[in-house]
Amino acid sequence: MDNDLIPISALSHYSFCPRRCAIIHIEQIWEENRFTAEGRIMHEHVHEEGNQMRNSVRIERGIPLLSLRMGLVGRADVVEYYKQLDDTWLPFPIEYKRGKPKMDNSDKIQLCAQAMCLEEMLHINIAAGAIFYGKTRRRLDVIFTNKLHQETELVARQVHALIKSGITPKPVYEKRCESCSILDICLPKSIQKRRSVKQYITRMTNEY
Repeated sequence: MDNDLIPISALSHYSFCPRRCAIIHIEQIWEENRFTAEGRIMHEHVHEEGNQMRNSVRIERGIPLLSLRMGLVGRADVVEYYKQLDDTWLPFPIEYKRGKPKMDNSDKIQLCAQAMCLEEMLHINIAAGAIFYGKTRRRLDVIFTNKLHQETELVARQVHALIKSGITPKPVYEKRCESCSILDICLPKSIQKRRSVKQYITRMTNEY
């Protein structure tokens, strides 16, 4: 991979937690567990189904994506193409996730980045896409608003800066840490506690 290109998935990781992004994309640490295995198997099944035509909708899977402008590379799980009145085909990207919709925008940013790659590659505008969640077995439609485009571009720049720095942010434990697939690698509670104890000892030593 070109050193100036980052995986589209890194944007989702960063939006959820910059430390998570750094552990995966700077430190290159990743251990498979039940949750990541379920996600991997879901994506493999989606890609293995092959291309199809359903009721005049063309369905393509595992589409390579690239944006030189934003420095992104990746692959779309599914792209549905809808035929327009002028006989052109309008792409509708679909990202598959094993869990359920998140409170933050991390999944939407990843999907929007995929759409922006397609826009750059095909010289078109894409208004919407969807995220299919395995836990709910439902699609969540996503409108690519100007605000979401701006947020996606900002996150892309932040991820590039983070990876270029080579520095992994220190952990800050939050409730959402419990849903993170690399919780056992990150250890936010343990590291934060050790840091707090060290700071306490340093402060007490300086006082006396």
